[in-house]
Amino acid sequence: MKIGTFSYLPAMSAAQIRKQVEYIVAGGWNPAIEHTEPGREGDTYWTMWKLPMFGERSVERILAEAEACAAAHPAHHVRLLGYDNARQTLGAAMVIRRAAT
Repeated sequence: MKIGTFSYLPAMSAAQIRKQVEYIVAGGWNPAIEHTEPGREGDTYWTMWKLPMFGERSVERILAEAEACAAAHPAHHVRLLGYDNARQTLGAAMVIRRAAT
């Protein structure tokens, strides 16, 4: 099942995920992390990991939160979002970790 942007490609490497986080930060977007269990990835709404990271510009902190979410929910998919305040829409959404199936 395809579950969002880039899902038709092989899993991203750590360096590729970092580039996506850098893109979100460079765009001035607010990052957020979500997770869901396998079988529910097609749902519109995933469970939010903490609150969106409003104004966060540290790539390291964003990546650390994504890792913390994956560690807390090892059987879940983890998705990275970038909210565009100017357009009041989602600028980026991609699964950065797939659950083992």
